[in-house]
Amino acid sequence: MARNGRQQTVKAARRPEVRLPELVAWEGRGLEPDGDYDGLEFADLDLAGQEGVGARFMDCAVRRCALDEAGLAKARFLDSVLDGVRGVGTDLAGASFRDVELVDARLGGVQLHGAVLERVLVRGGKIDYLNLRKARLKDVVFEGCVLVEPDFGGAVLERVEFRDCVLRGVDFSGARMTDVDLRSAAELLIGRGVDALAGAVISPAQLFDLAPALAAQLGVRVVP
Repeated sequence: MARNGRQQTVKAARRPEVRLPELVAWEGRGLEPDGDYDGLEFADLDLAGQEGVGARFMDCAVRRCALDEAGLAKARFLDSVLDGVRGVGTDLAGASFRDVELVDARLGGVQLHGAVLERVLVRGGKIDYLNLRKARLKDVVFEGCVLVEPDFGGAVLERVEFRDCVLRGVDFSGARMTDVDLRSAAELLIGRGVDALAGAVISPAQLFDLAPALAAQLGVRVVP
Protein backbone atom coordinates (compact mmCIF):
# COMPACT_ATOMS: atom_id res chain seq x y z
CA MET A 1 0.00 0.00 0.00
CA ALA A 2 1.35 3.43 -0.92
CA ARG A 3 0.37 6.76 0.53
CA ASN A 4 1.63 10.15 -0.67
CA GLY A 5 4.06 8.34 -2.92
CA ARG A 6 5.67 6.47 -0.02
CA GLN A 7 5.53 2.75 0.64
CA GLN A 8 3.79 1.86 3.88
CA THR A 9 5.42 -0.86 5.95
CA VAL A 10 4.35 -2.89 8.94
CA LYS A 11 6.31 -2.26 12.11
CA ALA A 12 7.82 -5.50 13.33
CA ALA A 13 7.28 -6.71 16.87
CA ARG A 14 10.24 -6.48 19.23
CA ARG A 15 11.01 -9.93 20.54
CA PRO A 16 11.98 -10.63 24.14
CA GLU A 17 15.65 -11.13 24.94
CA VAL A 18 15.55 -13.41 27.95
CA ARG A 19 18.94 -14.13 29.53
CA LEU A 20 18.39 -16.16 32.63
CA PRO A 21 20.98 -16.13 35.40
CA GLU A 22 22.13 -19.32 37.09
CA LEU A 23 18.92 -20.62 38.61
CA VAL A 24 18.24 -22.26 41.96
CA ALA A 25 15.73 -25.12 42.15
CA TRP A 26 12.55 -24.12 43.97
CA GLU A 27 11.94 -26.30 47.00
CA GLY A 28 8.80 -24.73 48.40
CA ARG A 29 5.74 -26.73 49.35
CA GLY A 30 3.29 -24.61 47.42
CA LEU A 31 2.83 -21.27 45.73
CA GLU A 32 1.76 -18.39 47.93
CA PRO A 33 -0.50 -15.42 47.15
CA ASP A 34 1.67 -12.33 46.55
CA GLY A 35 4.74 -14.56 46.70
CA ASP A 36 8.05 -13.19 45.44
CA TYR A 37 10.07 -15.63 43.29
CA ASP A 38 13.43 -14.50 41.90
CA GLY A 39 16.02 -16.53 40.01
CA LEU A 40 14.26 -19.85 40.57
CA GLU A 41 13.61 -22.92 38.44
CA PHE A 42 10.30 -24.76 38.77
CA ALA A 43 10.81 -28.08 37.00
CA ASP A 44 8.54 -31.14 36.59
CA LEU A 45 6.20 -30.02 39.36
CA ASP A 46 2.48 -30.50 39.88
CA LEU A 47 1.21 -27.00 40.61
CA ALA A 48 -2.42 -27.88 39.85
CA GLY A 49 -4.92 -25.99 41.95
CA GLN A 50 -2.30 -23.95 43.79
CA GLU A 51 -2.93 -20.29 44.62
CA GLY A 52 -0.34 -17.74 43.58
CA VAL A 53 -2.61 -14.74 43.09
CA GLY A 54 -0.55 -11.58 42.68
CA ALA A 55 2.76 -13.47 42.82
CA ARG A 56 5.87 -12.08 41.13
CA PHE A 57 8.19 -14.28 39.06
CA MET A 58 11.41 -12.58 37.94
CA ASP A 59 14.29 -14.29 36.10
CA CYS A 60 12.50 -17.62 36.55
CA ALA A 61 12.07 -20.77 34.48
CA VAL A 62 8.92 -22.87 34.71
CA ARG A 63 9.56 -26.15 32.91
CA ARG A 64 7.19 -29.07 32.28
CA CYS A 65 4.90 -28.12 35.17
CA ALA A 66 1.19 -28.95 35.48
CA LEU A 67 -0.90 -25.80 35.91
CA ASP A 68 -4.43 -27.22 35.91
CA GLU A 69 -6.77 -24.68 37.57
CA ALA A 70 -3.82 -22.90 39.16
CA GLY A 71 -4.83 -19.50 40.56
CA LEU A 72 -2.36 -17.00 39.14
CA ALA A 73 -4.62 -14.00 38.60
CA LYS A 74 -2.72 -10.69 38.60
CA ALA A 75 0.60 -12.54 38.74
CA ARG A 76 3.64 -10.88 37.14
CA PHE A 77 6.13 -12.73 34.97
CA LEU A 78 9.26 -10.72 34.16
CA ASP A 79 12.28 -11.86 32.13
CA SER A 80 11.17 -15.47 32.44
CA VAL A 81 10.65 -18.64 30.42
CA LEU A 82 7.69 -21.03 30.58
CA ASP A 83 8.67 -24.20 28.75
CA GLY A 84 6.44 -27.22 28.21
CA VAL A 85 3.81 -26.16 30.75
CA ARG A 86 0.44 -27.88 30.53
CA GLY A 87 -2.94 -27.57 32.10
CA VAL A 88 -6.63 -26.81 31.80
CA GLY A 89 -8.43 -23.85 33.34
CA THR A 90 -5.34 -21.94 34.47
CA ASP A 91 -6.43 -18.55 35.83
CA LEU A 92 -4.10 -15.76 34.70
CA ALA A 93 -6.72 -13.02 34.54
CA GLY A 94 -5.17 -9.58 34.84
CA ALA A 95 -1.65 -11.04 34.84
CA SER A 96 1.27 -9.21 33.25
CA PHE A 97 4.03 -10.69 31.11
CA ARG A 98 7.08 -8.67 30.09
CA ASP A 99 10.05 -10.17 28.27
CA VAL A 100 8.67 -13.69 28.47
CA GLU A 101 8.99 -16.79 26.28
CA LEU A 102 6.17 -19.36 26.33
CA VAL A 103 7.44 -22.46 24.55
CA ASP A 104 5.63 -25.69 23.61
CA ALA A 105 2.72 -25.08 25.97
CA ARG A 106 -0.27 -27.43 26.06
CA LEU A 107 -3.07 -25.43 27.60
CA GLY A 108 -6.84 -25.37 27.48
CA GLY A 109 -9.29 -22.73 28.65
CA VAL A 110 -6.55 -20.52 30.05
CA GLN A 111 -7.94 -17.23 31.36
CA LEU A 112 -5.89 -14.19 30.33
CA HIS A 113 -8.67 -11.63 30.10
CA GLY A 114 -7.48 -8.18 31.06
CA ALA A 115 -3.86 -9.32 30.97
CA VAL A 116 -0.96 -7.21 29.70
CA LEU A 117 1.61 -8.82 27.40
CA GLU A 118 4.69 -6.88 26.30
CA ARG A 119 7.62 -8.38 24.40
CA VAL A 120 6.28 -11.93 24.56
CA LEU A 121 7.08 -14.88 22.29
CA VAL A 122 4.61 -17.78 22.12
CA ARG A 123 6.41 -20.52 20.18
CA GLY A 124 5.13 -24.01 19.40
CA GLY A 125 2.54 -25.95 21.33
CA LYS A 126 -1.24 -25.83 21.27
CA ILE A 127 -3.63 -23.64 23.25
CA ASP A 128 -7.39 -24.25 23.12
CA TYR A 129 -9.95 -21.58 24.02
CA LEU A 130 -7.43 -18.91 24.96
CA ASN A 131 -9.28 -16.03 26.62
CA LEU A 132 -7.56 -12.71 25.91
CA ARG A 133 -10.65 -10.52 26.07
CA LYS A 134 -9.82 -6.89 26.79
CA ALA A 135 -6.14 -7.76 27.11
CA ARG A 136 -3.35 -5.47 25.90
CA LEU A 137 -0.73 -7.01 23.63
CA LYS A 138 2.33 -5.05 22.50
CA ASP A 139 5.29 -6.58 20.70
CA VAL A 140 3.90 -10.13 20.84
CA VAL A 141 4.83 -12.91 18.41
CA PHE A 142 2.85 -16.14 17.98
CA GLU A 143 5.12 -18.55 16.12
CA GLY A 144 4.53 -22.11 15.01
CA CYS A 145 1.70 -22.66 17.48
CA VAL A 146 -1.91 -23.80 17.17
CA LEU A 147 -4.62 -21.57 18.66
CA VAL A 148 -8.11 -23.07 18.65
CA GLU A 149 -10.93 -20.54 19.13
CA PRO A 150 -8.79 -17.85 20.74
CA ASP A 151 -10.81 -14.86 21.97
CA PHE A 152 -9.31 -11.41 21.40
CA GLY A 153 -12.65 -9.64 21.92
CA GLY A 154 -12.15 -6.01 22.91
CA ALA A 155 -8.37 -6.48 23.12
CA VAL A 156 -5.79 -3.90 22.04
CA LEU A 157 -3.08 -5.32 19.76
CA GLU A 158 -0.02 -3.32 18.74
CA ARG A 159 2.86 -4.82 16.78
CA VAL A 160 1.57 -8.39 17.01
CA GLU A 161 2.74 -11.05 14.56
CA PHE A 162 1.28 -14.46 13.73
CA ARG A 163 4.02 -16.52 12.06
CA ASP A 164 3.50 -20.06 10.76
CA CYS A 165 0.76 -20.56 13.32
CA VAL A 166 -2.78 -21.87 13.01
CA LEU A 167 -5.72 -19.67 14.01
CA ARG A 168 -9.01 -21.57 14.04
CA GLY A 169 -12.27 -19.86 14.92
CA VAL A 170 -10.54 -16.72 16.19
CA ASP A 171 -12.75 -13.96 17.65
CA PHE A 172 -11.55 -10.42 17.00
CA SER A 173 -14.84 -8.74 17.93
CA GLY A 174 -14.27 -5.16 19.07
CA ALA A 175 -10.49 -5.52 18.97
CA ARG A 176 -8.30 -2.52 18.12
CA MET A 177 -5.28 -3.24 15.98
CA THR A 178 -2.11 -1.42 15.02
CA ASP A 179 0.57 -3.13 12.91
CA VAL A 180 -0.91 -6.61 13.35
CA ASP A 181 0.71 -8.93 10.80
CA LEU A 182 -1.38 -11.96 9.82
CA ARG A 183 0.28 -12.62 6.47
CA SER A 184 2.43 -15.53 7.61
CA ALA A 185 -0.32 -17.42 9.45
CA ALA A 186 -0.41 -21.01 8.22
CA GLU A 187 -4.19 -21.07 8.67
CA LEU A 188 -6.54 -18.16 9.34
CA LEU A 189 -10.17 -18.92 10.11
CA ILE A 190 -11.99 -15.96 11.67
CA GLY A 191 -15.15 -16.89 13.51
CA ARG A 192 -16.15 -13.35 14.52
CA GLY A 193 -14.83 -9.83 14.22
CA VAL A 194 -13.88 -9.54 10.55
CA ASP A 195 -14.93 -5.91 10.83
CA ALA A 196 -12.18 -5.31 13.42
CA LEU A 197 -9.32 -6.04 11.03
CA ALA A 198 -8.58 -2.37 10.39
CA GLY A 199 -4.95 -1.95 11.37
CA ALA A 200 -4.07 -5.52 10.39
CA VAL A 201 -2.17 -6.70 7.32
CA ILE A 202 -3.19 -9.80 5.39
CA SER A 203 -1.96 -11.47 2.21
CA PRO A 204 -3.84 -11.48 -1.12
CA ALA A 205 -4.64 -15.18 -0.64
CA GLN A 206 -6.09 -14.48 2.81
CA LEU A 207 -8.18 -11.66 1.35
CA PHE A 208 -9.64 -14.13 -1.13
CA ASP A 209 -10.47 -16.58 1.67
CA LEU A 210 -12.05 -13.83 3.79
CA ALA A 211 -14.06 -12.34 0.92
CA PRO A 212 -17.36 -14.12 1.81
CA ALA A 213 -17.16 -12.98 5.43
CA LEU A 214 -16.27 -9.43 4.38
CA ALA A 215 -19.14 -9.34 1.91
CA ALA A 216 -21.55 -10.57 4.58
CA GLN A 217 -20.27 -7.90 6.98
CA LEU A 218 -20.92 -5.21 4.37
CA GLY A 219 -24.32 -6.63 3.51
CA VAL A 220 -23.22 -7.44 -0.03
CA ARG A 221 -24.91 -10.36 -1.76
CA VAL A 222 -22.77 -12.32 -4.18
CA VAL A 223 -24.99 -13.83 -6.87
CA PRO A 224 -23.56 -15.90 -9.76
